[in-house]
Amino acid sequence: MNEIVSQIADKVGISPDVAEKAVGMMLGFLQREADDGAVARMIEAIPGAPDLVAQFSGTGSGGGLLGGIMGALGGGGIMGLGQQLMSQGLGMGEITALAKETIAVARQYAGDEVVDQVVASVPGLGQFV
Repeated sequence: MNEIVSQIADKVGISPDVAEKAVGMMLGFLQREADDGAVARMIEAIPGAPDLVAQFSGTGSGGGLLGGIMGALGGGGIMGLGQQLMSQGLGMGEITALAKETIAVARQYAGDEVVDQVVASVPGLGQFV
């Protein structure tokens, strides 16, 4: 996954450390919000993605106080993810670019059909990717 994260970081213009965490957070969000079967196939197809999801998924202690508060206040969904990513120092342009690059990598490894199912199953996601 390091090579994939470095590739995404270069294209978005952010550090590999921030990209690694952000990609893990995005994939974790998709795991929680998207169609179970499709997202499981997508994450399994991307080398190293299951480990990133486990490390940075935003659930339990990994989500931090902000993640817990956002979930408790109903600020989850795409907006909650945006807030979590902004708390990592990312701007909206970077978040959008990161989402597009992450989905492009997912398409490369999991295929269009699976990724399209994932995107279609998350309200509002299509406008960002």
